[in-house]
Amino acid sequence: MLGLDGYIVEVEVDMAQGLPSFEVVGLPNAAVRESRDRVRAAIKNTGYSFPLRRVTVNLAPASVKKEGAAFDLPVAIGILVAMGEVSQGAASHFLIAGELSLAGGARPVPGILPMAAAARRHKLDGILIPAGNAEEASLVEELPAYPVGDLREAVEFLSGGKKIGRYEGKATRFAASPDGAPDFSEVQGQEAAKRALEVAAAGAHNVLMVGPPGSGKTMLARRVPTIMPEMTREEALEVTKIYSIAGLLPAGGGLVGGRPFRTPHHSATVAGLIGGGAQARPGEVTLGHHGVLFLDELSEFRTEALEALRQPLEDGMVTIARAQATLSYPAQFQLLAAQNPCNCGFFGDPARVCTCTEAQRRMYRARLSGPFLDRIDIYLNVPRSVGADSSQSVDLLSPTVPESSSAIRGRVEEARLRQRKRFAGTGIGANARMRMGEIRRYCGLDARTRVLLDTAARQLGLTTRAQVRLLKVARTIADLAGAEKIGLEHLAEAVNYRGRGLTGFN
Repeated sequence: MLGLDGYIVEVEVDMAQGLPSFEVVGLPNAAVRESRDRVRAAIKNTGYSFPLRRVTVNLAPASVKKEGAAFDLPVAIGILVAMGEVSQGAASHFLIAGELSLAGGARPVPGILPMAAAARRHKLDGILIPAGNAEEASLVEELPAYPVGDLREAVEFLSGGKKIGRYEGKATRFAASPDGAPDFSEVQGQEAAKRALEVAAAGAHNVLMVGPPGSGKTMLARRVPTIMPEMTREEALEVTKIYSIAGLLPAGGGLVGGRPFRTPHHSATVAGLIGGGAQARPGEVTLGHHGVLFLDELSEFRTEALEALRQPLEDGMVTIARAQATLSYPAQFQLLAAQNPCNCGFFGDPARVCTCTEAQRRMYRARLSGPFLDRIDIYLNVPRSVGADSSQSVDLLSPTVPESSSAIRGRVEEARLRQRKRFAGTGIGANARMRMGEIRRYCGLDARTRVLLDTAARQLGLTTRAQVRLLKVARTIADLAGAEKIGLEHLAEAVNYRGRGLTGFN
């Protein structure tokens, strides 16, 4: 694997006279070097004899580092080809991948989906993989997938002694979020927040929620995936490829169905959020691709980690540079963030007295930089829920059932459908991803609405980036209303969200 793309590795085996030895060359890492013991035991325990000769295995191209246990099965097949147990012509027409147990059983490995895509690009006859990877490999419909249970079955298939039918995928989908499916019908009150999150879901806009502890910020955020539109097959394949590489697909996993909802802890490092490490693995921003990245207790995250989010928030892509390679991962996620207004959490709360000094509040606000906040589309106050007369708490046991997620989702899907038709063929899936060309074409304003934009930019001190994001939110509000053009009322609502009138941020 190089980033999200697979590439072909040719396994070459040479046997020579000399003292018995078994060497693997071609920049193998520790997991690949350890395959020597697994392969030797698997060949013996499957009923074949391991050659008492000098065996050299080369993994070409030798200039690229090889990682993981997926080379076990092809190395074993290569040795058996050299011994004459398998025809070299038969083996060379297939992409072979899989881990071997000491008894010779074939175990599934991560990353099969992009490997299968690489095999299709190279026009190979099929892919020979462990049975546990069959469903994933079958997602590449143009490439036959042949599942095997152990090394002997693979040898018999390649030798023509056993026929294995092409695996027919079940097209199963599973939800990426393990948290179940909470519903907005469970949320009493917070109507303004629900409306803002509906707008955010309709256009994939970034949101920052500020409010006292217990006001419902996390509860609201966890319900946002339930109102987001279903992923297209192309989006689902992208997400499945990412989860395959990260080893997060369940056993026998098929196509990812639910939009990802990632909730990293505030102790996460830069590498954990953005990706990286010794093997340059995808981070949370990539695991949240086409879904939601929820950062709870935003101000508690490390400053360097939050600042590292600026580039993927703007570009929808993250690039990790290492000495041997530079890898790019997609990161088109929707950021949801939540935090308290101050250290104690009760600044501006009518029911509790804030114990922080002004200097402490200033330091708390300073944890978020201006450039980071400039990339937020919607600023949302989430106050303590109160009743209609603002004198008592909302009745949590009220028989009145609030609007359900399915009803909100219906409006969101209608808005997204308008966006997909509008941006057909451009690679843009939501208003938040519009470029300047699309903004000039689809975000035109009449004279009165333009005056409001100029006034808001002047009075709120909006940067050019902030004005662009304001227009994107207004376009989404117009889509929810079914309007062809952005009207004064649409921009006014967007300005209200952009005003950053957050408690503690005034």
